[in-house]
Amino acid sequence: MSEKTELAEQYHNTGYGCGQAVLAPFASDYGLSEDLALKISTGFGSGMGRMCEVCGALTGAFMVIGLKYGKVKTDGSKYGSNTETTYHKVAELAKKFESKHGSIYCRDLIGRDLSKDEERAEVVRQGLFKTTCGVCIKDAVELLEETL
Repeated sequence: MSEKTELAEQYHNTGYGCGQAVLAPFASDYGLSEDLALKISTGFGSGMGRMCEVCGALTGAFMVIGLKYGKVKTDGSKYGSNTETTYHKVAELAKKFESKHGSIYCRDLIGRDLSKDEERAEVVRQGLFKTTCGVCIKDAVELLEETL
């Protein structure tokens, strides 16, 4: 297990969401403070604010790709090479994750609707945030490291 994977696991095990757990270990590599990384990625957990859309671990990984390859003001053209590289890397990572897990959507991965209190309580009761989400976080970090 890589150092980044171990850090992501530590973040997750201490109560941070999946997007936070993936982004934070990489933040300082790209000049982003830990606190800012944790704040900016807070809303991405549980498939975007408990909407069960794209897995928060993946969106955290997408943010890291943006930090490394993303377009900045000095790039010039509207869709420059940095944009294309970023889109390519995001799609590549999403395909690898989907191949491994069968989906990139939280609702499919966890099998519950996290926007409903009773279903979220069942996820907690069954320990799915620790097990299912833990595996998704680990795999997102490992696949991200391959993709970068």
